[in-house]
Amino acid sequence: MKYYLIAGEASGDLHGSNLMKGLYAKDPGADIRFWGGALMDGVYREHQGGGDGFVKDYRDSAVMGYLEVLLKAGTIARKLSEAKRDIAAWKPDVVILIDYPGFNLKVAEFAHSRGIKVFYYIAPKLWASREGRVRKLKAWVDRLFIVFPFEKEYFGRLGVPYTYAGNPLIDAIDSHPALQESREAFLKRTGLPDVPMIALLAGSRNMEIGSMMPPFIAFADKWHEAYPEYLFLIAAAPQRSPEDYAKWLVDRPWVRVLFSETYAVLRHSRAAVINSGTASLEAALIGTPQVVAYRTARISYAIMRNLIRVKYISLANLIIGKAAFKELLQDYLTADNLFNEMRRILEDAPYREAMLEDYARVRELLGGSGASKAVAGAMTEYLKG
Repeated sequence: MKYYLIAGEASGDLHGSNLMKGLYAKDPGADIRFWGGALMDGVYREHQGGGDGFVKDYRDSAVMGYLEVLLKAGTIARKLSEAKRDIAAWKPDVVILIDYPGFNLKVAEFAHSRGIKVFYYIAPKLWASREGRVRKLKAWVDRLFIVFPFEKEYFGRLGVPYTYAGNPLIDAIDSHPALQESREAFLKRTGLPDVPMIALLAGSRNMEIGSMMPPFIAFADKWHEAYPEYLFLIAAAPQRSPEDYAKWLVDRPWVRVLFSETYAVLRHSRAAVINSGTASLEAALIGTPQVVAYRTARISYAIMRNLIRVKYISLANLIIGKAAFKELLQDYLTADNLFNEMRRILEDAPYREAMLEDYARVRELLGGSGASKAVAGAMTEYLKG
């Protein structure tokens, strides 16, 4: 069968790559065409030997925030037209949309209008905001494939057909080579000194980096004055370049940047400061104590505050239904607040242990391994039926 996948950001590339592995395993004759990133491309090349299946890199169209989306509306519209033309020309058996709802719901409408089956993998977070989109899911999506246990009751109540087979992050993390590597090997491979480390994860998009790095670096400078033995590691996404971080590294030997090493950085750091997103859940599953940080344009944040209906923005906190770790949002994201929270994480043993116990509960609630293959199997069986 012919599968057309669209992922619009780094986390979608990760989950899309694992889903592709499952599709190739369940359907040896699978022909896949996709929008994604390097991870999806690697799986595609391994199974189909290259070719023209990689349509568009997600970096070309990834944006964050309500204001930012408006400012790039023209670019997004052009990408949408390109996606429609390509889908119409290729004529897939199914379009599989991975998260990224602002763009992907428009693709769903188009594919449905052409009589193409539509699967949505990693559902739009309607439980957080914009529940009105449920009408679009019911109208344009044949099957929703959800990844969080609390979504079962939610989408069931709304009458949206869904399949739940666990969360694919557990597979991605537990099988990752970085988590099998010793600290000694990691330090030797990267040339880093054997000192205590704190991870900084500012996100994968230009606007995220520009927004998050100033408070992160202000915190790193403040911490360095009090605890000069610490090294800060910026975990940079593979699509980023050294130039994206250069101005924050000048005359700061206590701050380094590593590319494509997020899991290793989290594994070997005593704690992490993380921009809200998938990385926060990854840190919880790896077992790295954290504080979540989020800041965007004021107008975007004001709009978000009026739309968001959940108590937390971090997935792990939502899954467990409590604040396993602190979230510092917008004006609360300051160097002083980061400093104070990091001291508590590193120096208050009961506080740290309680966080790790909550992490264990998060993993338990997400279920076991094999989610990606299970979802791929459910998709192929649904298409056969």
